[in-house]
Amino acid sequence: MESIYEHAGGHDALRRFIDIFYSSVLADPLLQPLFGAGRPEHVDQLTAFDAESFGGPDDFSRSLGGFAHLIAVHRGLKIAEPQRQRFVELYLAAADAAGLPDDDRFREALRSHVEFGSRVAMQNSHAETDDELHPLREVPHWDW
Repeated sequence: MESIYEHAGGHDALRRFIDIFYSSVLADPLLQPLFGAGRPEHVDQLTAFDAESFGGPDDFSRSLGGFAHLIAVHRGLKIAEPQRQRFVELYLAAADAAGLPDDDRFREALRSHVEFGSRVAMQNSHAETDDELHPLREVPHWDW
């Protein structure tokens, strides 16, 4: 069965999608405070994370710091629910703008992935101790 990664169009399609998404995040007044001026490597990191989550190469875990890095960058951000919701909204809008597949099955996988991930990030952003972190410690593998 085709992976979500393959269905999305592989690395180039995900890179285009994340580039559009990241630009929208940096321009959004609600989210920009979380991201500051941005970091050029963030597009590559998020592309690798999504690729690995969707059944593509494991570059994020192997060479980009893995999930421990993801936990570290979210800690202390204190993400608020309106910010989480806006993140999801811009992520899904970027999928449209990037021309990712629009079949219901793919879009539901994309939506459930970003909903779950944004909730994990929000919880981790408020954790003051390791016990308060979400129990997830590795890149989640999303499937149909």
